[in-house]
This record gives sequence, structure tokens and C-alpha cells, in this order.
Amino acid sequence: MKIATWNVNSLKVRLPQVLAWLDEQQADILALQELKLEHDKFPIEAFADLGFQAAWLGQKTYNGVAIISKKPLANVQCNMPNFADPQSRFIAATIDDIRVICVYCVNGERLESDKFQYKQQWFNALSGCLKQELAQYQNVVLLGDFNIAPDDIDVAEAEKHAGKILCSNEERQWFQNLLALGFTDAVRFLAKDEKIYSWWDYRMNAFRRNLGMRIDHILLTPNLMQKTMKYQIDKTARAAERPSDHAPVWVEIQ
Repeated sequence: MKIATWNVNSLKVRLPQVLAWLDEQQADILALQELKLEHDKFPIEAFADLGFQAAWLGQKTYNGVAIISKKPLANVQCNMPNFADPQSRFIAATIDDIRVICVYCVNGERLESDKFQYKQQWFNALSGCLKQELAQYQNVVLLGDFNIAPDDIDVAEAEKHAGKILCSNEERQWFQNLLALGFTDAVRFLAKDEKIYSWWDYRMNAFRRNLGMRIDHILLTPNLMQKTMKYQIDKTARAAERPSDHAPVWVEIQ
């Protein structure tokens, strides 16, 4: 089973790329973030034509998350039940015996901003929500755009970004708090000490210079992690014409 995550930065713009990628990669499950679509504008027919089902939570202009699956989705949860959030950032569904949780975590903007306080509240709520999910499900996949680079190895210019948004000690501790619930950062575990990134700024030729960050993650519970031997960050998609600033990330569970 191939499970992937991709911040598409507008599904309306990137739909042909997403459909072509699904067809080529034969992913079984794809979690999408930043749909930037109103809920009733989601292109379900386009995915159905490829044999996929979907659950989604849209929002006009901003945010939006979805889970695309070859198999039926059950027990869909839109937004965290313990956090009243006007932004569409969380969706979960059960596929076979796997609980798939797709998140588009808050960016935070600047450490001194109100948005950073919102980010802290959001991650605290996520931890509480995950405790409930883990009490109910043995096999859990938490994946999406976390807007956190967990360590210096995940940042091309670590000294430049030290202590700043996405790389602050506070944010990295929130990420560690998620792992402490019983998750493994699957890509980092498999990649070991390799310098790999999933996001590159559109500016300053960052992609060509490989000045990126690894902020898109797939976290797995132990029983799933034991069966996971392969991963990829698909830079080919980032090199396409009019790309998202994020690349798809996937793992293969045997």
C-alpha cells in the first residue's frame, strides 16, 4: 500500500498534475492540503473517473484538506472535535483497518504574532485529539504539511533559519510531543542522515539551488512502521510547469 501526502497549493490550478501523478504512481491513498476550494467545488468526478473515492473539507481561498482513496472511507471526521476551528485543516477517515489523519498545520507567520499563538493552541488540540484516536485505533497514519522542520538536518540553511518560524525550539518540541504519543517519523527513519527536503520557496531560485526544508511528514504507529521499507520525496513533481512549492511524499507499507 502506497500512502502519500501533498500540499498542492490550489487544487484548481494543480488538478491535472494531481490526476497524472496518481495515475503514474498508483498511490492507494493520497492526502492533500491547501485545496483552496469551496467545499462544493471539489472535483470528485475527476477522481472517480480514475477509480478513487474521496472525503474532503473545503474552504474558500485558503486551507482545505482531502483524503483520496482507492478503497471506501468510513468514519470521516472533519475538524478536530475538541477544537472549534474556523479554518479547514483536519480530516480523518478509516480505510480498511487504518485510521488516516490528514493535517494542514498552522504556519504561524512570526514567533511574535497572534498566528503563532494560534499555532500553539492548534498543536495542543491536535495532541489531545490524537490521544483519543490512538485509544480507538491501532493502526494510525498522521500525515500532511506540518509547517515544522523537526531538526537542523531538515533545513538547507539551518543557521539562517535558527530560532525562526518553522524551525524554532518551541515548534520542534510540539513535533516531538506528537512522536512521544507513539509515532515514528517514517521518512526520517528510512532516510537516516540524508539531507532531504519537501518544500522550496518559489523565490530566489530555491528549488534549483536545493534550498529547501522538510516540513511534510508521514508519522506511523509501530505496527505500520515495522512494515514500511520504502519512501520517496518526488522532486519531479516540484520541477513541473506551474508546480506547487511542495513535493509529494510517500511511503510504501507492505
